[in-house]
Amino acid sequence: MKAFFRSALVQNSLAVIFAAWLKLCHATIRWTFEGEDRARAVWAHEGGAILCFWHAVIPLAPHCWPQGPGRQDMRALISRSADGEFIALTVQKIGFPAIRGSSKKLTDAAKNKHGEQALRDMVKWVRGGGGIAITPDGPRGPAEVMQGGAPTLARMTGAPVIFCGLAASPCLRAGSWDRTVIPLPFSRGAIVWDGPCHAGRHDDLEAVARDWAARLSAVTRRAEAIVGAGAE
Repeated sequence: MKAFFRSALVQNSLAVIFAAWLKLCHATIRWTFEGEDRARAVWAHEGGAILCFWHAVIPLAPHCWPQGPGRQDMRALISRSADGEFIALTVQKIGFPAIRGSSKKLTDAAKNKHGEQALRDMVKWVRGGGGIAITPDGPRGPAEVMQGGAPTLARMTGAPVIFCGLAASPCLRAGSWDRTVIPLPFSRGAIVWDGPCHAGRHDDLEAVARDWAARLSAVTRRAEAIVGAGAE
């Protein structure tokens, strides 16, 4: 059964259906924005940018960084796992091309050929003025524990990092390790931005990751509070 759901034909078909569902949700959710001036400051930045949100809110994320003039073209870092293939297909169909790799493997890229290639691709993309979206606790958690990929990329590129908390209520929750949020049409949604931050050459990246994780969790809790999100 697992092999059936991971076949290319089935995954592509499911991605088409899920992408259509997400487009309907994004168009009908009643959004509340907070800290948008912080996002706009990064959008106006002439160089590249790094966007962080937790893995659980991937289905809500495309709305937090609209593609178009005056904003960096955004790509998403998606793992090379079988589950990552489905996510990559889905986000591509709603406007976010993927760079394949994982935040965890970026911190030890020299020992992992896929991590090394993903890191090279992202550095080139961001230095060229593009944006990259990272779920820094992905692809397998623990939930809301930041891996070193985002701070590493930020230090290598000098790009600003912005944190994005997202929530929707009512919503469904998947039975996955992160309890992925599945939005519903005509629900309430909230997007809260914080930052921008930078990682300097001499910064302790482990300390940076802890600080950034706390800030990212804080804006996530704030988004949940805005919509009154409980334990759906």
